[in-house]
Amino acid sequence: MQIQYVMVMVSDMQEAIAFYRDVLEFPLKFESPGWTEFSTEGATLALHPTKEPASADISVGESAGTVRFGFNVPDLDAYHEKLCAREVACVQEPKLQFGAKLAQYRGPDGLLFSVGEARQG
Repeated sequence: MQIQYVMVMVSDMQEAIAFYRDVLEFPLKFESPGWTEFSTEGATLALHPTKEPASADISVGESAGTVRFGFNVPDLDAYHEKLCAREVACVQEPKLQFGAKLAQYRGPDGLLFSVGEARQG
C-alpha cells in the first residue's frame, strides 16, 4: 500500500500554485481552477480550493485532525537560504532533530511544512 496523494485546501488557487511551483519548485503536473497536482517522488501533492477561511490560530497545525507534509532535499542549508531569500516564513531553522537535519516553514494560508536533508547511507 502507498499514499497516492496529499491534498492541501487553499483559499487562493493561483497564489498557492505560484508558491508550490515557483518558490518550492515542485514540478507542475496538472492545473485547473478546482484541482492542481504537482509531481513528486512518491505521492502527488494536490491543491483544492475551499471557501472556508484559514484558521486565525496559526498553531492549528498541532490540532487533532490536521495534517503536515514534509519533503527531503539534498542540501537543506542551501535550500533554507533559497527559501529565506524568497521570504518564506521560517518557523524552525535547520537543526539536527530525531537523527536528521530538519527545518520548518509556513506557506500560503499558514500551512506548516517540514523540509529535511536526505540522510546519507
